Amino acid sequence: MKQNNLYTQSHLVVSAIRILEYQNEQPPSVDAVCDMLSFSSEHAQFLCKKMNEMGIIEMVEGPFGSRLFIRDHLKIEALPRNGEKEGLREEIEKFQNAQKGFQQKIENYQARKAEARKNLFAEIEEKLKKQMKS
Repeated sequence: MKQNNLYTQSHLVVSAIRILEYQNEQPPSVDAVCDMLSFSSEHAQFLCKKMNEMGIIEMVEGPFGSRLFIRDHLKIEALPRNGEKEGLREEIEKFQNAQKGFQQKIENYQARKAEARKNLFAEIEEKLKKQMKS
């Protein structure tokens, strides 16, 4: 069973870096990790950039392309293991709740404006009635 979550894929990338570094006696490139794991180039770049931002690995640009170094592999354990789909579901629910709150604010604002307009027309009508009687 393949798991497509960030936790599992981060472990795979770190393992591939270690193996390639051992085999070639030099830090691997993103392309070498990509080839070893059968990831698309875009997916591997995305993972490496994300892991670089988290401080798990370090991407160093050199004259022969970018090379990967392991900075702190223990930070992988802080990643969620339940998968990206559940995280995405939570984000969608947060967005929907925010939208409901925003919609409620709009409805309250519209109700206040309608009440103010109604009061204004009632006030104008009252003034006109007073002027008509005078």
